[in-house]
Amino acid sequence: MLIKIGSLLIGVLFAVSIIVVRMKASNRPTNAKKILLPPVFMSTGFLMFVVPEVRVPWSELIEAFLVGVLFSIFLIKTSKFHVKNDEIYLKRSKAFIFILIGLLVIRTVMKIYLEKSINLPQTSGLFFTLAFGMILPWRIAMYVMYRRLVRRMEIGDVPTTT
Repeated sequence: MLIKIGSLLIGVLFAVSIIVVRMKASNRPTNAKKILLPPVFMSTGFLMFVVPEVRVPWSELIEAFLVGVLFSIFLIKTSKFHVKNDEIYLKRSKAFIFILIGLLVIRTVMKIYLEKSINLPQTSGLFFTLAFGMILPWRIAMYVMYRRLVRRMEIGDVPTTT
């Protein structure tokens, strides 16, 4: 029981840290590296599936990833960029925080439900896969938006604010 509560608290802590990082990110200019590196670093987490207790059928992994992709749509819709002093910034969105909290609640309810039929290591692996399924398309979409804005800046088609 203590492990389940601990894993739940870690999930909440992770979500709060994402909110804090996202709020701070809007105060500094961004670049392609800042957008693309988080999913690259996160991908090392798939090494957990080396441990036999964490392994689940491929169909369940694909399902978890696709649920993450579905959830990423909300993150993509709330991610916008703007130009300030000829630098690109991530625009703050109040909706992002509420969406992230909503996704956390949905994720937590799913986790509590699934833990009744799947052991904790497998649940952790599935929810890691779900999180990766959210972050990968979100960051790819952000990168595409960023590159479009860079191209528009190069041809002088973007108004900048000071």
